[in-house]
Amino acid sequence: MTAVGRPRPTARSYLYVPGDQPDKVARAAARGADACILDLEDAVAPSNKTTARGTVGVSLADGAAGVPAAPQWWVRINADTPAADIATVVGPHLTGVVVPKADVDLLAEVHRLLGDAERDRGLPVGEIAVFALLETASGVLRAEAVAAAPRVERLGLGEADLAAELRLQPGPDREELWPYRSRVVLACAAVGLAAPVGPTETALRDPERLEATSRLLLRQGFRGRTAIHPAQVPVVNRVFSPTAAEIDAARDIVDRLADAERNGSGVAVAADGRMIDAAVARSAREVLDRDAAGR
Repeated sequence: MTAVGRPRPTARSYLYVPGDQPDKVARAAARGADACILDLEDAVAPSNKTTARGTVGVSLADGAAGVPAAPQWWVRINADTPAADIATVVGPHLTGVVVPKADVDLLAEVHRLLGDAERDRGLPVGEIAVFALLETASGVLRAEAVAAAPRVERLGLGEADLAAELRLQPGPDREELWPYRSRVVLACAAVGLAAPVGPTETALRDPERLEATSRLLLRQGFRGRTAIHPAQVPVVNRVFSPTAAEIDAARDIVDRLADAERNGSGVAVAADGRMIDAAVARSAREVLDRDAAGR
């Protein structure tokens, strides 16, 4: 759902695009991602922040996001300059802002700044959503409160920043960070948000690793992932889309339980002999919902 409650497909892939590189911003819509994040933060050197704001603001204002089949358009702002960033980028083509190092106080300030900008530009107040990135110990500890903050539509986990703060030394499978992944998944479920977005895979020339780590995130409860290169997008989209076999199996489970309920029973038996109850059917309906959304 959007910040004001209008349905929007849940994105599988979020492609980061450096906000100070106009050529990449101009090509972003054609990269196949469900969402593009025009980045004013980590991808931009401190000396280029003003240039990046101008590039992103002009691109959105000129209707770059209005091309056919355009993705969702997000802007990652800076935690230390939210007012300057928001004042430059808010407009009718902006889906939302990605808030790094998200905590309750920063999200309250972003909510206020967005409301002021929406009123100034004649936009519906509450229209612009927030994607909150949990990248600090305090943010993770208050994950439920962050998830319940105004406008928050999705949560993500910034593992590089979090690992640095916690003085972790993650191995190849990043198992040291799995407890914090679970924390974010639980927070989203607790407040009724869409499943969270997984962190970026930095091994750009290893599609097998990208697929393996994406499938791990899928099993852990994530339903999308950020990408830092266009070549990563097709793999991310494929992994986070249900397969034809999964869709058929899910539909069979739902149908079998519906037949059993019509006959006065709350359980049924799947084709492979497993028992089907309401919990099993709920997981099957999640697969069908993602398929119906085109995701």
